Amino acid sequence: MEKQLAISALGALAHETRLDVFRLLVRAGSEGLPAGAVGEELGIPAATLSFHLKELKGAGLICCERDGRSRIYSPDFAAMNALLAYLTENCCAGVGSAGAACGTGS
Repeated sequence: MEKQLAISALGALAHETRLDVFRLLVRAGSEGLPAGAVGEELGIPAATLSFHLKELKGAGLICCERDGRSRIYSPDFAAMNALLAYLTENCCAGVGSAGAACGTGS
């Protein structure tokens, strides 16, 4: 993953509502959820939800498919895994343990 893609994804997730939406979609799995179900579950008005879904989709974190009149949103697990890999690619190359908490490693 390139640095700019990681920044875009992290920026999209750096909002409480978008993080809630993304986490809900991850729990729903690859089947995804209709936008209406996401809004209902999280108590988000349709216009607000539309904006946040657009931001997550633009950052490449979610996918959208049409099912009749509904739009089904699902997480892009490949993008999520690429972001995690980017963030942790050098985790064990430095001093200390990758599993150590701040202030407890050597």
